[in-house]
Amino acid sequence: MPFNLVHGSDGFPRVILTEPTGSSVEVRLYGGQIVSWKNERREELLFKSNKAVRKPPKAIRGGIQVCFPQFGNFGSLERHGFARNRLWSLDSDPSPLSPSNSQSSVDLILKSTEEDVRTWPRRFELRLRITLSDGKLTMIPRVRNTDSKPFSFMFALRNYLSVSDVSEVRVEGLETLDYFDNLMHRERYTEQADAITFDGEIDRVYLRTPSKIAVIDHEKKRTIVLRKEGMADAAVWNPWDKKAKAIPDMGDEDYKTMLCVDSAAIETPISLKPFEEWRGRQELSTVSSSYCSGQLDPRKVLHGFI
Repeated sequence: MPFNLVHGSDGFPRVILTEPTGSSVEVRLYGGQIVSWKNERREELLFKSNKAVRKPPKAIRGGIQVCFPQFGNFGSLERHGFARNRLWSLDSDPSPLSPSNSQSSVDLILKSTEEDVRTWPRRFELRLRITLSDGKLTMIPRVRNTDSKPFSFMFALRNYLSVSDVSEVRVEGLETLDYFDNLMHRERYTEQADAITFDGEIDRVYLRTPSKIAVIDHEKKRTIVLRKEGMADAAVWNPWDKKAKAIPDMGDEDYKTMLCVDSAAIETPISLKPFEEWRGRQELSTVSSSYCSGQLDPRKVLHGFI
């Protein structure tokens, strides 16, 4: 299905994707950022702060942000890199990806500018295909080295998920794994819990994670399943109450209804020789369930039975 190109109230173009069951996605060309994903019941699945700043040079607090060529402050560039603070374009030559058939999709591209090269002296093309299908949102990022020398970069898709109450949410699939704790000067620890639950601030990068992670929202009786390829790590973030109050573009109570679970390549940056290309993939899908709290078997989700 073709997409609709509209101009948002912030003055920047937005792409609207829809599909026959009624679900939709809204993509802001500034930042290549998905700012809305609604299911067939028109329920919003992504969080967006009620105090979000909608004018450059800031990304909207929420949705799905593209973090490139740096994640967080794991480097000397601006936090989460500059890709989320640049105006992307529609990609007129999205090959060599296969056509997306009847699914609703859009291809975006960001090319290095002279301004970028001054702060990060590498030349690149960053492409992103966003595809909406029944119950699924798929993102395929690709980075091509158009420079004459090799370079390395970090990459992440920062997923601001909408949850009913973060204190009632469980994340399955990261148990027993090592992680960097950004609240403890990036010390390395091993996850001891059977599932990650939330009763305070969390800012971690889990390492060498599985391709499937489940975010179980008991109150909404809904599980968001994240599947990923080419991104070995997974970041988990919630600022909790004190930090939320200190973030200018976040409401004091916003932390209760959001959780970031990100697909990422952080510990081992991706290296590309001249004219080489890296490709990743992330698929978000939802599983409705009638399970009561504590009765959902996440292993069925993680191992593909749901």
